[in-house]
Amino acid sequence: MKRMRKSLSTLFLLLLLAIVAAGCSSDEGAGGGGEEPNEAENAETTEGDGGGEGSAADYPQEPITIVVPAGAGGDTDLNARTLGKYLEEELGQPVVISNVGGAGGTVGAREVLEADPDGYTGLFFHNSLLLNKILGLVDFSYDDFKLAGIAILDHGNTFMVNGESQFEDLQDMIEYARENPGQVSIATEVGGFTHLQLLALEQDQGIELNIVDVGGAADKVAALLGGHVDIVPTSLGLVNEYVESGDMRTLGIMASERVDLMPDVPTFLEQGVESSFEKFFFFGFPRETPDEVVSAFSSALEAVINNEAYVEEASGYLVTPTYMGPEEANKYIEETEAYYAELYESQEQ
Repeated sequence: MKRMRKSLSTLFLLLLLAIVAAGCSSDEGAGGGGEEPNEAENAETTEGDGGGEGSAADYPQEPITIVVPAGAGGDTDLNARTLGKYLEEELGQPVVISNVGGAGGTVGAREVLEADPDGYTGLFFHNSLLLNKILGLVDFSYDDFKLAGIAILDHGNTFMVNGESQFEDLQDMIEYARENPGQVSIATEVGGFTHLQLLALEQDQGIELNIVDVGGAADKVAALLGGHVDIVPTSLGLVNEYVESGDMRTLGIMASERVDLMPDVPTFLEQGVESSFEKFFFFGFPRETPDEVVSAFSSALEAVINNEAYVEEASGYLVTPTYMGPEEANKYIEETEAYYAELYESQEQ
């Protein structure tokens, strides 16, 4: 009897030790209280939060959304998608183009301004951002963003007429508008780049145009082809196929001098009109985006602009790939904004 009790006691003790050992092993495997599991969790959190030096150094680790504050089919959309294709090769991540139109580009621009400053939501826009502020449509401008740089200059800003238009050249149109105030209809988007061009022309030539707000670039082209307006200010490269087919004609470009990509197209200046505008396209991010992130994107952009394959493709749209880093881009845009503000103020007087 004593031997049996002793055997049972020994067996109970062995079972108890086995249960305790199993419990300890389970705790260690689950990372219940050790230092190493907590450090691993902290490292994982740091990598995924989009902030910190670690994530900036590894940027990008996920697709990048580029907001285009205009509809599909316009020159801004076309340039963004072409650049995005080559940026994907440099950055190693998809570049997704998101069209967010409305209010002269202010809706899309504000969306980026209010996005997380992690480098995964950026803006691709042009001169209209400056005019949005000058015209009082918004209370922000280019300097509320952190610029990654300018990518393109477009010297082909033009006035297009229908192939069967009565206007043979720019002066022909101006003379008719002077004799018939408010009778020449020109499409624009209020607050946009073309809006300022029309105001400048009215002031310079002392004429009154019928300015019609029809929306973005694709809408303006449709309005001209449909015979709803007489003239459309747009980028020559966007409508070059219609020029070749004879459906449209250009009245000239607003470059300061003739452009190699379109040597046969006269400038406004040659035709006695003091209107000189060039369109620039830039990338920007929310103001608090880490410098390292913006620098990485800017370096990728510079590589694209120096890519011969991209330059050749862009030339088909009659635009000039031109890289300006953040500092140079800020200075260039600052000077442009001052010129626009002076021009608008003089028009208002």
